[in-house]
Amino acid sequence: MKFETEYIEKLAKIIADNELTEISLEDGEQAITIRKDLPEVISAGVPVSAPVVASPAPANTNAPAQAEAPAEAKKGNAIVSPMVGTFYSKPSPDAEPFVKVGDSITEGNVVCIIEAMKMMNEIESEFSGKIVEICVTDGQAVEYGQPIMYVE
Repeated sequence: MKFETEYIEKLAKIIADNELTEISLEDGEQAITIRKDLPEVISAGVPVSAPVVASPAPANTNAPAQAEAPAEAKKGNAIVSPMVGTFYSKPSPDAEPFVKVGDSITEGNVVCIIEAMKMMNEIESEFSGKIVEICVTDGQAVEYGQPIMYVE
């Protein structure tokens, strides 16, 4: 397969028409990734169009939430999804998961599979340590850069 301009333009149209953020293809020694940059969205659980009203009561209820944020930051190193796809924790439906919370792993261990465009992509850990949290469930859609699990 040769990645010609017309072919690349068709891939870009597929991204735009299907609300995708990324397409990655490999053919032998050739590889191409087309990624659509999305505006950074900061979500606080409040719709963007809703007005924010400051009052003493909400300020007090936000204080514990702010105290929890640093605790969440201490989860360790995040293993993030390198692509848009579907998360699978097991190599097959009747198999054991690659990893569970509390498992010790080393750099290069396969921790999950992300299915993208009917291709099963094994995701390897970039870190050694202990799995402290798995953020997604089996069969859940994941986005590029989304944390999948944390290693401490």
